[in-house]
Amino acid sequence: MSKIITVILVTVLVVYLFRRMAQNRGDKSIQPPRDAKNKTVEDMVRCQVCGVNLPRSEAILSRGRIYCCDEHRQSDT
Repeated sequence: MSKIITVILVTVLVVYLFRRMAQNRGDKSIQPPRDAKNKTVEDMVRCQVCGVNLPRSEAILSRGRIYCCDEHRQSDT
């Protein structure tokens, strides 16, 4: 009976160590998601009315001033 328990314990230990080694080996090759490689960095600008920061491509430029929405553009005139 003790031989069976010893074999089971050794088997469990070997499986545990094998999984742990495989997990550690995988951590070294962690790479950023593919979508992150395709993203470009964009300048942030501040709305003249509320002060919120937003990407330049989403901002509204009117008479040299930057706004986050059309409502703020109209209220500032």
